[in-house]
Amino acid sequence: MRCALLGEPTGWHIGRLAAALRDRGHEAKMVRWNELAAEVGLPADRRGEGHGDEDGGGPGGERFLPAAIGRADMVVVRGMPAGSLEEVIFRMDLLSRLARRGMPVVNSPKSLEVAIDKYLSLALLAEAGIPVPRTIVAQNAASIEAAWDALGRDAVVKPLFGSRGRGIERLTSRDQLAPYLVAAEERPSAAGSPPESRGTVCYLQEFISHPGWDVRVLLVGERAFAMRRVSSVDWRLNVARGARAEPFAPPADWVDLARRAAKKIGSEIAGVDLLPTRDGRLFVVEINAVPGWRGLEGVVGQDISQAVVEYLEQRLRQASPDCPAVS
Repeated sequence: MRCALLGEPTGWHIGRLAAALRDRGHEAKMVRWNELAAEVGLPADRRGEGHGDEDGGGPGGERFLPAAIGRADMVVVRGMPAGSLEEVIFRMDLLSRLARRGMPVVNSPKSLEVAIDKYLSLALLAEAGIPVPRTIVAQNAASIEAAWDALGRDAVVKPLFGSRGRGIERLTSRDQLAPYLVAAEERPSAAGSPPESRGTVCYLQEFISHPGWDVRVLLVGERAFAMRRVSSVDWRLNVARGARAEPFAPPADWVDLARRAAKKIGSEIAGVDLLPTRDGRLFVVEINAVPGWRGLEGVVGQDISQAVVEYLEQRLRQASPDCPAVS
């Protein structure tokens, strides 16, 4: 198997995956996001039969670069760096074109797009009857203030795109809410023109009283690994914010809920955050389609990188039934 690992080559996860792939006899090439390129309109004499390589392109005169992408049997996404709208669109389009040609991309471009957008992912989960916190997304000052009132004047504000607890705040007073209202205020424009918005989107979520811990379920195909994150110093239960990770065996219905959530957004390898409430309910708070497992691996005492590679082998066999067995 020729595997292209898309992400930062110095990252811990991409390094572990590359080592695990090579240990099992596979080729692992690391590719940075900003190295992605594509060419269309190749002349007929430059076209090959595959996805494209250093010398030729695939059907339709389309070629994907660098060569590690063009000649890969599979692309594995590790990391989703920030970028301009143009960069994000191009990168997702290129992955979608590869997937359209039949190359397995894990996770799929569509699932990446859904998972990174908190509004869209939560809306799809709610549509499927999966319990999620009450959430309101608004764009102007009056709507943001009304949303805060509707959520009991105790709400959590989150960036629409973000992870590891960055940019998450709890708003329990008007003084705390005020900066978000100011950011969304309309400003005067040229005479005779309507006022201009400063262009903010505010994602507000009800604050859920919890017992001081939540659960991360990592799904790797049908396999599930789990841990509990506990904090007595912060209501935000991220390890990056000081929470400690503990072994935890979730009830079977909790794992089933995590699987339903991951399936709804189309994610094959997913980190699903489950939050129990003090009154016995359980919410799916977030799904990460590029999940980490460095801390989890130490808690569960298993080689999760190896499990991921085993799943990738299985995934390639499913995509290419004629592919020789791998070991």
